[in-house]
Amino acid sequence: MQDLLLGERQDLIRARLDLSGRVIAAELAQELGVSEDTIRRDLREMAASGLCRRVYGGALRISHTTTTMNERMAAGGERKAALARTAAGLIPAGVTVFLDAGSTNLALARALPAGSDLTVATNAPAIAAALLERDIATIQLGGLIDPRVGGAIGAKAMRDAEAFRPDILVLGVCAMDAEAGVTADAFEDAEFKRFLASRARTVLVAVTNDKLSTAAPYSVVPLSRIAHAVIEADADETEAAALTAAGIETLRAG
Repeated sequence: MQDLLLGERQDLIRARLDLSGRVIAAELAQELGVSEDTIRRDLREMAASGLCRRVYGGALRISHTTTTMNERMAAGGERKAALARTAAGLIPAGVTVFLDAGSTNLALARALPAGSDLTVATNAPAIAAALLERDIATIQLGGLIDPRVGGAIGAKAMRDAEAFRPDILVLGVCAMDAEAGVTADAFEDAEFKRFLASRARTVLVAVTNDKLSTAAPYSVVPLSRIAHAVIEADADETEAAALTAAGIETLRAG
């Protein structure tokens, strides 16, 4: 490939990140005819500008979730409903579940069979309302509701969560990648999610395609903490294989 100027090279890297969610430094160096040190320097500069997240051997696309819960609820309804139907099949009767805030988890609340023999706790009012409509025993955590997260994530919610050791935690996912693990956009949300994961027997996630091979600023848990992942029917094969390789039972939405 013809020699590219710095700006052109970084524009190309951004385009690759937008397309596939990740780049590998060695592959870019070979393709562009430059050293790996040059590519790593580009990635450092881009990461410092908030354009990517560096990981071992390359970089990941940054997840930018600036919409509110209400806005996310209006997007991708059928895709989230398909994920929810499959995820609901992984929740047996008689267990205690924590449904973390999130629009896909709201779809899951609506997909649970009415009158299910479950006890479900949540930090999200919209999820609690959906569960009550389905005559499911519901526990609502208190505290100030963050409109971006769609749930309570502050000190009061953390104190309330201390009372729970759920059989299944359905973790809300802002971003997910083999290297970065599950990550979140907000510091307090990441802290809350980590605490929930530390108390749950099993962690389940249902993830839309746009969350895979992306990274948000704050770490939640490594992939090794996830037992089950439900992904979309048309999720990328390489991304699905990475989840399976991490030991996650990975199901495609029906």
